[in-house]
Amino acid sequence: MERSTRRSVAVAHGDGIGPEIMDATLAILEAAGADLDIIPIKIGSAVYAEGITSGVSEEAWEAISATKVVLKAPVTTPQGGGVKSVNVTIRTAFGLFANVRPCLSYAPYVPTRYPGINLVIIRENEEDVYGGIEHRQSHDVAQALKLISRSGSERVVRYAFEYARHFGRKKVTCFSKDNILKMTDGLFHQVFNEVSSEYPDIQADHWIVDIGTARLADTPELFDVIVTPNLYGDIISDVAAEIAGSVGMAGSANIGARVAMFEAIHGSAPGIAGQNVANPSGLLQGAIQMLYHLGMGAVGSRINDAWLYTIESGVHTADIFDTVHSTQLAGTREFAAAVIANLGQVPRKLAKHQSAANPVSFSVAPTKRRLEEKRLIGVDAFFEWHQSPEELAQRVLSVNLDPFQLIMISNRGQTVYPSRRPETFLVDQYRCRLQAASPIGHGDLVSLLGRLVAVGLDLLKMEGLFEFDGIAGYSLGQGE
Repeated sequence: MERSTRRSVAVAHGDGIGPEIMDATLAILEAAGADLDIIPIKIGSAVYAEGITSGVSEEAWEAISATKVVLKAPVTTPQGGGVKSVNVTIRTAFGLFANVRPCLSYAPYVPTRYPGINLVIIRENEEDVYGGIEHRQSHDVAQALKLISRSGSERVVRYAFEYARHFGRKKVTCFSKDNILKMTDGLFHQVFNEVSSEYPDIQADHWIVDIGTARLADTPELFDVIVTPNLYGDIISDVAAEIAGSVGMAGSANIGARVAMFEAIHGSAPGIAGQNVANPSGLLQGAIQMLYHLGMGAVGSRINDAWLYTIESGVHTADIFDTVHSTQLAGTREFAAAVIANLGQVPRKLAKHQSAANPVSFSVAPTKRRLEEKRLIGVDAFFEWHQSPEELAQRVLSVNLDPFQLIMISNRGQTVYPSRRPETFLVDQYRCRLQAASPIGHGDLVSLLGRLVAVGLDLLKMEGLFEFDGIAGYSLGQGE
């Protein structure tokens, strides 16, 4: 049932082409009768310029908290430097754990080799390397931490299966790289297997992300709903959108328990900003998803029908214009005007292409589970070292290690002590695995590391080695 209550929506006009496509999108929403109060918010480049490294103004935080819904145009995140991605900041601050990206073809009006593509990518939206936890550790080495949690994985996997069931999808596929990342991606895959067993009515399968992406690009009809960790989802959703015809046509929903954000999947394209050539379709699709989320599905369907009718009529922006199916080369404003003029029209060949609703009422709370017995048994100590690994071992062994033993030394993950290949390329960061025969306390680690530093070793970081119910909670070194 449609909810008729007028809703306030925080709206960010963004950077680059953002203001143009947002103006076009809002004009269409208003003409279609969307009952919205637009609350403009300031995020992105203008906020970075004020020295706010989050890229989000205080007024924007307050508006998002109050409205619970954001419609956001693309923003430009400066590369490098000390600022953070606005997208990631908002997603994590408001718990927007599921990024939902429908991907459909609009053949023959948008050229594609895959006219039947119709799939949804559900990307975990808060974890993985997108935590942005990075450190320069030595003169030669920088690191990024990849964090995958059981509860975060379960929320998004369960959401994917609920989504599939709600919209009549038949299969959910997991993409991961757990043949290499056995702890992190292995946990995601394990949770997928556990959750999938609760949905016997839905097929479930798993692909290693590299071959899975290759098959997605070659045979997309193999897939229906794909659920995957954050980084892979970011990449494959652009791949899927592009093989469907154009990245500029795809919108996305960022769903949390209390807040949701809707956007285009493409970037701010500063090279064409201000030229009235950008395609507003991706942002418009995000806005249609927002209308469904707000209980305004009738308005959303009316806009989607008019948009599809416009595509069928051959009114196309430059990114999808061709001499076969296009009848008019339209700028951003002209395309929006055509959609508005077509409100009330119904598409003929593309009638089956309906934007999916994205309700947040799915039951996605992580399952309560018994905590395993956790025991500390050692430490991986990372040092900056500019001599040979054998000389590093000699320095470490010059210290009273009791109750620890030096198990191995690795360089970039490859074991280089007690034996190594002469061809192994070495950098200046080494990991020394120091392990005890029985459980120890944190005080033992502090004492040991103090002794190692006292003999001139440059300690960069440490990672505790834990067992959970007697099972090692750490990976072996390559070649160990």
